[in-house]
Amino acid sequence: MRLARTAMAALLCLLVCIGSAFALSPDEMLTNPVLEKRARIISAEVRCMVCQNESIDDSNADLARDLRVLVRERLVAGDTDSQVLDFLVARYGEFVLLKPRLQLSTLILWGFPIGALMAGAIAIAVSIRRRSTASIESEPLSSSEKQQLKKLIGTIEK
Repeated sequence: MRLARTAMAALLCLLVCIGSAFALSPDEMLTNPVLEKRARIISAEVRCMVCQNESIDDSNADLARDLRVLVRERLVAGDTDSQVLDFLVARYGEFVLLKPRLQLSTLILWGFPIGALMAGAIAIAVSIRRRSTASIESEPLSSSEKQQLKKLIGTIEK
């Protein structure tokens, strides 16, 4: 049973890896190996707008194919890597990048995880401090309180 599960997991991993191998079709590839390498690097940084957690280099979606072709057209036209990325950001927004740039508009995106960790650490520290300073001791009951307690216990026992 365990061997079957391991084999199924290995097969699933293999299928996932093979799927991304067929994302780039031969008709998209450039004849210039330097430009093709640059295109692959840029494509690995650009998010597929359909799949959203894959780069256009790994995606089989039609929009990803269009973006790969667009990247190659811009490189053939003489754009630098940063010009190609700037063009895509201007056209599709900062979301098109898998790793958004650190800017004022994306500061919350970059700062939120750090802020959340700090807030959690502060909350834990405050909670620990409150527990350690909380007094478990109490004053002894007065004689009138003892009498009231005896009356209450007596009514419960009846």
